[in-house]
Amino acid sequence: KVTSSLSLQASEGVTFIGPDTHAIQAMGDKIESKLLAKNAKVNTIPGFDGVVKDADEAVRIAREIGYPVMIKASAGGGGKGMRIAWDDEETREGFRFSSQEAASSFGDDRLLIEKFIDNPRHIEIQVLADKHGNALWLNERECSIQRRNQKVVEEAPSTFLDPETRRAMGEQAVALAKAVKYSSAGTVEFLVDSNKNFYFLEMNTRLQVEHPVTECITGLDLVQEMIRVAKGYPLRHKQADIPINGWAVECRVYAEDPYKSFGLPSIGKLSQYQEPLHVPSVRVDSGIQQGSDISIYYDPMISKLITYGSNRAEALKRMEEALDNYVIRGVAHNISLLREVIIHPRFVQGDISTKFLPEVYPDGFKGHKLTDLERRELLATAASLYVAEQLRSQRFVGTPRIPIAKPKRNSWDLSIRLEDGIYPVAVSKDGSSFSV
Repeated sequence: KVTSSLSLQASEGVTFIGPDTHAIQAMGDKIESKLLAKNAKVNTIPGFDGVVKDADEAVRIAREIGYPVMIKASAGGGGKGMRIAWDDEETREGFRFSSQEAASSFGDDRLLIEKFIDNPRHIEIQVLADKHGNALWLNERECSIQRRNQKVVEEAPSTFLDPETRRAMGEQAVALAKAVKYSSAGTVEFLVDSNKNFYFLEMNTRLQVEHPVTECITGLDLVQEMIRVAKGYPLRHKQADIPINGWAVECRVYAEDPYKSFGLPSIGKLSQYQEPLHVPSVRVDSGIQQGSDISIYYDPMISKLITYGSNRAEALKRMEEALDNYVIRGVAHNISLLREVIIHPRFVQGDISTKFLPEVYPDGFKGHKLTDLERRELLATAASLYVAEQLRSQRFVGTPRIPIAKPKRNSWDLSIRLEDGIYPVAVSKDGSSFSV
């Protein structure tokens, strides 16, 4: 439908801001795109390049490739129509479920099978090409923090790549873009193993949700560049002009309950909504406002929250502050999960993969685990707020007709419920000072 619509626009003299129909069709089909990538000498994951006919053939192919394997919808995207199989039984089951999901989601039940790269990183290369045969790679984005094969946290650059690997990935991404005569901005996605071997995954023929982190570290406005390319202008930059300045992190803020499968959609009205734009070096891309309805008819993403710093530590610290200052009321949201991820020691050290969430939270996300110091500080804060409110309620504005003498109170013995426990807290007053 998209390609036929673009052809109609072209015949009417309307210019589409984006790639042409050939590139969209070629890269939108996982089977065709993999064959094109091979011909362009791009590293590809070992697998079967044709269409898998039935479950018996799926088992035969899986045995030839060697387990584990990934069964994927040819026309898929967004993690739909994908199953991992570790044996023959799982292959048969995966073939059935993937073909059903692919047919219902994309109207196309064709499947392919390829070697499953266990515990990889998901790293993608941003490309930009014009209609004159020029193409650039604009460095990489690390997109390994995922749930259900969908990205949650992205950053640029990656802590994992060295200059040589970055250059090799960039050059292969450009080679693929040129092979399909690509013009506009696009993304070539790779899986990268622990030895920095990288394999072509797919090409997204559009602007990615996570494109702002690339804009932050390169200084390029990708939307402006797409408009220029559509108009017919050649690229203004050479490969040597593309820098890596600083570090940028993006969190996808979703209307989701993170305590259920790391995020199941939530619906409702945003009764209160305040973006943390007062925090320095913060960018928020959103399409909602206070009072907006989050419905079942659209993706549950509320916004893209981006922070920038001169280095990774600075960008992460600003992200932590931005998440702490984000106000969302009326729907469940994943702020708590995002905050826990960016402060987790493994993430801070850059020790991540696409299995990060299930490995760090094998029993599911349960929220922040308080340290003893944090628990004591929280109890003291709660007690202080309670006592302050009690004292405030004893004050009177103006002079009452009948003088009321309130007994002076200098101590409070409180019980505070926190999580699943009840804690005794004593508060004492000495002049204007309080002790908890």
